[in-house]
Amino acid sequence: MQLFPERCFLPLTCLQKSCKKRPNKKKHNPEPETLYRSDQGKRSRSLSGDAAAWMSEKDADSLPHPLPNFCPKRKPGVQLPFSECVDRPSPSELFKIYFDRAAIKTLCVNTNKNAAKNIAAGKKFTWTDLTEAELYHYIGITLYMGVLKLPKMRDFWRVNLIFHVQYPSEVMTRDRFLTITWNIHMSDPAEDTLNDRKKGTTDYDCLHRLRPLYDSLRVACKAAYHPQQNLSVDERMVSTKARVSLKQYIKSKPTKWGIKLFVLSDNTGYTVDFNIYTGRSTLVTGKGLSFDAVMALINKNYLGTGYHIYCDNFYTSPALFHHLHDLGFGACGTFRDTRVGVPKTKLNALTKKSPRGTMRWLREGPLIFIKWMYTREVSVCSTLHSAFSGDTVKRMCKAEGQHRAIDVPVPSAVKDYNPFMGGVDLSDQLIGSYSSWRKSRKWYVTVLHHFIDIAVTNSYLVSKELCGRLEQQPMTHQDFQEQLIAELCGVSSQSGTKSYQYIPVAIVEGASGQNKATKGCRKCRLCGKCTPFKCEACKVALCVIVDRNCHRAYHTSTTAAEE
Repeated sequence: MQLFPERCFLPLTCLQKSCKKRPNKKKHNPEPETLYRSDQGKRSRSLSGDAAAWMSEKDADSLPHPLPNFCPKRKPGVQLPFSECVDRPSPSELFKIYFDRAAIKTLCVNTNKNAAKNIAAGKKFTWTDLTEAELYHYIGITLYMGVLKLPKMRDFWRVNLIFHVQYPSEVMTRDRFLTITWNIHMSDPAEDTLNDRKKGTTDYDCLHRLRPLYDSLRVACKAAYHPQQNLSVDERMVSTKARVSLKQYIKSKPTKWGIKLFVLSDNTGYTVDFNIYTGRSTLVTGKGLSFDAVMALINKNYLGTGYHIYCDNFYTSPALFHHLHDLGFGACGTFRDTRVGVPKTKLNALTKKSPRGTMRWLREGPLIFIKWMYTREVSVCSTLHSAFSGDTVKRMCKAEGQHRAIDVPVPSAVKDYNPFMGGVDLSDQLIGSYSSWRKSRKWYVTVLHHFIDIAVTNSYLVSKELCGRLEQQPMTHQDFQEQLIAELCGVSSQSGTKSYQYIPVAIVEGASGQNKATKGCRKCRLCGKCTPFKCEACKVALCVIVDRNCHRAYHTSTTAAEE
């Protein structure tokens, strides 16, 4: 309905006639206009419940249009080839499902091109071509930094005796790691330049710098695992304050500034699919952002039918739930009273003085609107549930001056919503536990680290399910992360627990003849004279001769400990 019609220009005589007789506003009281919107291209269907009264839990209710049976396209869970494993795959094998050789090769090629471009632009740094094995080492160190927290990246290569961390320097030098961080790139820099010239046109792709890994990771997430019946849709924020048009601000989120993702997850926390929000769509469907966001993630050809979709009040609308029901999906979610199509009647509605456990409901075809009084009013819409099936929950209430547990009636929709809606939140919790995220001026590098976190978390959940199938004890999240880091870096996971003693060793081993006393000599840290010896633990050149033992003096002095 068009509230403000297009302007029309009337002749002067018509305007004069229209001004002569003006209706009296006090007496003019037309009937409220009936709102009707058809199913084709409109936001919602008309509700006959607007004129009806709310019903209570004492009134009988049943599902008029039951959903089809749960018929997934594939058997839910881990897919081939790992579904037939007789032994648990290693963490690195599972991780390489998502970051396979093709994705790693693309990263290496484009990073080398970006480094060559930066050198041609006049930036000064030493570069050798990045290899696939070296990139896996780089990813392993970034994950190591997520487990062991230090204020700055450079702190992982300090040789200080108190804060010395030995592991990263054994895998990669500090300068090499920082140089890769400055130049890492997912897309071809030449194609980026061509895409940037199209800014402001319909051919411009704001996700071009993410596109190679963005598409391959989404395909891998759906190929390696088929979700369970209960799915949840919610948004996720990737924290960044970079100057980019994709950046959003959501006041109610713990991460208020960042890039927003719409995520589909099952109740295990597995990220089934995700979409990056790029702003208002140019293709207006007329059904709103929330409708389009859910339908972009729910693919009947991939999932099958009979799935249950849970969402919060940002997504819930009668139009969406009707459409999902027509496709064979059930839906349940909290709703806002201001949504188009939601019943507006106040007859027999809840009030602020309604006791805890009181409920009201209205049904319109497959949709049921439920209001339940808890500490405040809870509004739920569903195509899966009936109004009330006799469920209760234990809650502490004050009665006759004492606190005691009583049975509070609860609608089935509310009881199922609480455990099944938290899939995306569980996924966020697992990702945030050992995230490889680092602050960066380049927004696409921040998103790249989030892609790595999604791959690691999904790998852990796949390993956990395989252990359940094989009746093995699953690894904890931290143990899985530590073993993955060791395998990606190509070292033993026990190397970090090795106790090093401060033993003098030769700087260069294998010297013979006249070179024994001079080969590999460096200046002693303490006295400044040349020496062929160093400390095995500290990697510091120190003298060990008859008349001068700088090695002992260095490790016993308080001055050396403070450097």
